[in-house]
Amino acid sequence: MESDPVIFGIEDEPDVISARKLDKRLAEAGSDVAALRDVLAWGRDLVSTNFYAGVSAHALVRANTRLIDQTLAHVWAQTLGDAAARLALVAVGGYGRAELLPHSDIDLLVLYPDEGLGSADQVLEQFLTMLWDLRLNVGHSVRSAKECREQAGADITIMTNLMEARLLAGDSTLHRAMQTQTGTDSIWPTDRFFAAKQAEQVARHAKYDDSGYKLEPNVKESPGGLRDIHTILWVAKRQFPGATLTDLKRHGLLTAQECAELVAGQDFLWRVRFALHLIADRHEDRLLFDYQVRIAELFGFVDQSHNRAVEQFMQLYYRQIKALSCLNDLMLQMFEESILHPDNDAEPTRINRRFQARHGYIEVVDPGVFRRNPQALLEIFLLLQKRTELRGIRAQTLRLIRRDRKLINDRVRGDIRAKSLFMEIIRQPGGLTRALRRMNRYGVLGRYIPAFGNSIGRMQYDLFHTLTVDEHTLFVVRNMRRLAMPQFRDEHPFFSEIMDRIPKPELLYLAGLFHDIAKGRGGDHSELGAEDAITFCLDHGLPQWDSELVAWLVRNHLVMSVTAQRKDITDPNVIQEFAEAVGDRTHLDYLFLMTACDIRATNPALWNSWRESLLKDLYLTTCRLLSRGLANPIDRDVLAQETQDAALQRIGRDADTDAVHQLWTRLGNDYFLRHSDEEIAHHTVAILNHRSAAPLVTLGETSTGGVTVFIYMEDQDHLFAVTTGVLAQLGLTVLDARLETTDDGYAFDSYAICEGDGSAISEGHRREEIVESLSTTLANPDISSVNVTRRTSRRLRHFRTPTQVYFSSDADRGRTIMELVTGDRPGLLSIVGRVFRKRGILLVAAKIGTIGERAEDVFFITDSQHRPINDPAVFNELRRVLTRVLQTEDSLSTDEAVAYIE
Repeated sequence: MESDPVIFGIEDEPDVISARKLDKRLAEAGSDVAALRDVLAWGRDLVSTNFYAGVSAHALVRANTRLIDQTLAHVWAQTLGDAAARLALVAVGGYGRAELLPHSDIDLLVLYPDEGLGSADQVLEQFLTMLWDLRLNVGHSVRSAKECREQAGADITIMTNLMEARLLAGDSTLHRAMQTQTGTDSIWPTDRFFAAKQAEQVARHAKYDDSGYKLEPNVKESPGGLRDIHTILWVAKRQFPGATLTDLKRHGLLTAQECAELVAGQDFLWRVRFALHLIADRHEDRLLFDYQVRIAELFGFVDQSHNRAVEQFMQLYYRQIKALSCLNDLMLQMFEESILHPDNDAEPTRINRRFQARHGYIEVVDPGVFRRNPQALLEIFLLLQKRTELRGIRAQTLRLIRRDRKLINDRVRGDIRAKSLFMEIIRQPGGLTRALRRMNRYGVLGRYIPAFGNSIGRMQYDLFHTLTVDEHTLFVVRNMRRLAMPQFRDEHPFFSEIMDRIPKPELLYLAGLFHDIAKGRGGDHSELGAEDAITFCLDHGLPQWDSELVAWLVRNHLVMSVTAQRKDITDPNVIQEFAEAVGDRTHLDYLFLMTACDIRATNPALWNSWRESLLKDLYLTTCRLLSRGLANPIDRDVLAQETQDAALQRIGRDADTDAVHQLWTRLGNDYFLRHSDEEIAHHTVAILNHRSAAPLVTLGETSTGGVTVFIYMEDQDHLFAVTTGVLAQLGLTVLDARLETTDDGYAFDSYAICEGDGSAISEGHRREEIVESLSTTLANPDISSVNVTRRTSRRLRHFRTPTQVYFSSDADRGRTIMELVTGDRPGLLSIVGRVFRKRGILLVAAKIGTIGERAEDVFFITDSQHRPINDPAVFNELRRVLTRVLQTEDSLSTDEAVAYIE
């Protein structure tokens, strides 16, 4: 079950840097820059040492701020002399908030009287020059109080920075004048300021896709990060000048528990940010892969059998920002009510005995509602679904949900009223995604489904799963819901049509909710999740058949994607096996939708026109077989002839039919099984119109908008290695390779390609570049390899995937299947192709699967005589060579890597 985030107490904080000792060292250093640098180094070493000793971040931030405060005041006095009393040195922004981390920006404001700077210009320049000589990361502005008012009135960011102004040295009357000039009586009244900061937060969250649960979150800016705490403080300070987090408790805006959670959450994020600054040795707010493992170690996490230390740390991080997001919601709602609706006596509209609406928000009729009736913790979300005019939950009711959610126990879960409410939420025609997201955000969903609670914040340390398990799950359900909604039919019309056909959409939503629920528990998460699903469904009154369908979907939710992406779906035997596993059209429809929604929610870069076409082809082919009956498998010869007939019809009546048939007789049935009639027509016309001895290279469009490269030329042993090398050097990704060789020795090779980031290849120059590069290289008989010099990306370099090579037989097709799992790198296919060439192995086809940092590729191979390979010695040698070459440094070019083969 989901647990509340850890609350770290801040007790008896040590005085990391003694103000007296610091003053003494500064006095001894005087104006000597080298000596002052030594003082700063001494202070920073103390802060760093105390960080590694486990001192609270609050104490470290305070110490770091003190170090800079006293140093700046010292340099101010040393350089400005008499002018120091006529000006004011003020800390603003984060530094003004006294929130200074090792490499944070030091934002300063120098205030001067309205009559001007006078002769202070030169000494002020000396002051700033010395700060730069001390290598302090200073940003500064020089203004009068009047200028502060003018600029802050036009810019909310300047206004926010000035609100946090803190006097460091100089004339305090100038500081007070600036505060008066920028007060709510002069500019930015509280209601306008609140609206602006609320809009600012919405825009900031949108930059991060409204999710702080990304693989490499920004500790400061992502939703739930430090900036959300700052937003609370800014609004509070505009209403209560000088307010701190603890002051909010005194003003009655926070309970003692909420205040403790906010302070603890801030301390946790400060500590993470401290670690980032120290490890990166620069200003860094992104929790990159490069740092996550090290920070997990610093926080004391250790690897477990099924849960790595870094995954445990990131789960704690995600749960902390989830709690802070909830508090941010509560506080902003509280501010909205007190600022925009101070008249809390507005007449509420009664909804039922437990709930009423006020100012467009739902609230309980009295504070004891959830304690008397814990099922109401579910009912409130159902009412929000049904009453679309309601904007959300009132702050005091949010507070009660947070207080009383622990009342959802086994007795409540077993209550028929709670079960009925949950199933009604699932079956509502609208608002399901928002309801589940709110239930998750406010800690109710994880309480009602304890297995889901265990998945909250859980991440997998790889590049494939881009969200935490709970966020991914809710995205899957969201994708499913959009297929059922008329306003989104244009997004994926084919899938929406199938969604209209399934008899009970709620079964699909339940399968989506449970498909990954057992991750991190050890064992097969699909099997464990299926057990959870059927128990839940039967317990919630679903019929046996419905419950078993949900469990079947959870158990088999990976089967269709694995079949489409790793098996040869042009092979009738593969389709027969898949169809037998599915059994009927209803199961196929549900599984098809489940698979598509899962892939799209796992990693946006994975979903493209090629993968969509693979799934659709598998779906449609399986539909045909199910229509014929499983006892009547598809005949290969009949299927090949049907494809030829359709291709001939596409080519048109004006074609030279004899020339077409003469060309096709050079090819076996496999070619017509592997390619669509559209592709065959394109290849055929291109070859018949090609009047040159030079290689033919042409790009074709798939029916779903993807791009294929078709190559027709005299076959060469190095053709695959050279072709994939050129494509890799151009920064392209190969999605699929289908290679045919005619009886008279000509290659009919086809590659499905996309850009390296998964996007489609644009029209115009880019396509011309691809054709020209391939044509030029393949026409040169002296080129038998291409050296791919593109370097592995930062993200890929961080992961190490052990190389694994497996062999199996495909006796029906007269070939051997080699499965390769290894770390992805530029030129990987070219390296494999060169290994095959050196050992006289022919490549018939390849299924290319890149899953995050892992390459999971399948190669269909034969010996040089086009026979399957069965010799274990050959397998062992191939495995040895591939493992050796692919485990080389990923910074090597392909030529350097292949040198390891010999």
